Amino acid sequence: MLQVRTGATPDQTWEVDYRPNGPITVNGQPFEWDLTPLGQGRYHLLYNNRSYSAELVTADYATKTVVLKLNGQQLELQAKDRFDLLLDKLGMSNAAASKVNELKAPMPGLIVDIRVEPGQIVQKGEPLLVLEAMKMENILKAPGEGTVAAIKVNLRDNVTKGQVLIQFS
Repeated sequence: MLQVRTGATPDQTWEVDYRPNGPITVNGQPFEWDLTPLGQGRYHLLYNNRSYSAELVTADYATKTVVLKLNGQQLELQAKDRFDLLLDKLGMSNAAASKVNELKAPMPGLIVDIRVEPGQIVQKGEPLLVLEAMKMENILKAPGEGTVAAIKVNLRDNVTKGQVLIQFS
């Protein structure tokens, strides 16, 4: 089960339950749709006899944040899995945002933009790098606050999953 929330006004939250190759429910109701990939992060979606154009703009797997364009309107979605929800319930939601020593590549790709420099102080969620993977640009954000100690990659470097990109002090 996932809890998916928009940052838009008004803030909306959905409870999404899915199983691989199984049914999807949203807020306990079956969610029936027809999704057709068009390539390069673009999709055509049919839902409730309406047609939608969808594009995946960015996906940040570390913070479970996705930015979509739905019929030309940009929408940011934040997901929480059962572990995130449990941490929230226990009052430990900031436990994961504790001191982080390094940022690693969540997937293989190409570094297309570096937005910080050594010595720079960053806040949680601040953009650090842009990693292009499968023709999509993924903005890698600071997992917590800290100071950039070293940048271990250069612009246009190919990186592997798990490779250290930035070290914090």
